[in-house]
Amino acid sequence: MDTLKTKIDFIIEIDKIKKIFRQTRLFDNSRHENDAEHSWHLAVMTIVLADYADRSIDVLKTVKMVLIHDLVEIDAGDTFLYDKNKQDKKNKELKAAERIFGMLPEETGSEFHALWQEFEERETPEAQFAAALDRMEPLMQNCLTNGFAWKKHGIKVHQVKEANRHIENGSRELWNFAQKMIDDAVKKGYLEK
Repeated sequence: MDTLKTKIDFIIEIDKIKKIFRQTRLFDNSRHENDAEHSWHLAVMTIVLADYADRSIDVLKTVKMVLIHDLVEIDAGDTFLYDKNKQDKKNKELKAAERIFGMLPEETGSEFHALWQEFEERETPEAQFAAALDRMEPLMQNCLTNGFAWKKHGIKVHQVKEANRHIENGSRELWNFAQKMIDDAVKKGYLEK
């Protein structure tokens, strides 16, 4: 097997993530964000906000995790956070992880699959912090776009608090900040009670 060619083929394949658009919009509200932009933003957030993790984290490992966590959406598509059909999402993403990470040489593919699985399970400090940031960014987007996705889908404050509560598992300080953003969004009329 030509390892370099295999890795180049993977890099070409993951370019497709740029075509997966999310429900949330960029902070300036000019257009919807794509998964590549989301992953990049989470990587930068990891570096900038690492000091706010409740437990010590391996920053490089967390950056890797957030950069690959949505690659499965190339096959599975983006599932809106408030979508009810979560089991279908899990099955599609597992199949996608096997195909996409299976394109890589075994050692790298296994590492990526393990990082993706760790992110999904949210049990390690790195996964909990990565998951906190994964919720924090769209929360910020909704607050800065006057509740665009919340309004579009009729999302209520109790749904937002419930769906984002696990931010606290990665960082109590970020969760306190998130709760203030949510309360402010309600006061401004961006989010219904």
